[in-house]
Amino acid sequence: MESEQEYQEVAPATQYQMPSDKADLLEKIKPELIVEVIRNKLMGRRENPQTGLWEDVEALKDNAITELGAWEITNLILSVVNPNVSISKLKDQEIRKRAYSIMCTAIRMCLANWKGYGITNRAQISYIGDIVFSIIFITMKQADAEGVRKMIIGIRSESYHHSDAEDKKRGLFRRR
Repeated sequence: MESEQEYQEVAPATQYQMPSDKADLLEKIKPELIVEVIRNKLMGRRENPQTGLWEDVEALKDNAITELGAWEITNLILSVVNPNVSISKLKDQEIRKRAYSIMCTAIRMCLANWKGYGITNRAQISYIGDIVFSIIFITMKQADAEGVRKMIIGIRSESYHHSDAEDKKRGLFRRR
């Protein structure tokens, strides 16, 4: 019986792997990672580069919102800021309407829960509205004209073509 290494040398075409930089593309499209950053920044925190932990910043406490407010606003954002939306097919008009609607919901949440969210001035509400609109709009624009979807299909197609070319060079049972 042949060893695993001999098998791979004899029939390498049966063990195709996509190049790692392309295979990991879907794993790397994680717009939701920014939501943790937004949540902490809304609470007036900064990430310590040495420890990687989030720390309160005294200078930011006046405009910071509570943990409850930060979590509820970012949970709203997560309804759109995820890989499924990034690879979907959306039109510009749909994107603009949805981003505006979510921003309005965030503002209504701030007004209805101002005390629990630690809202003390109008500027905080505008600040939150701008953050929500920006991240929602940018994430959804990735889906405009199927941009990310076409890129992924192109990469997969390129990888399959690469695999087919390698198979033709080697043949099924020939050594390279």
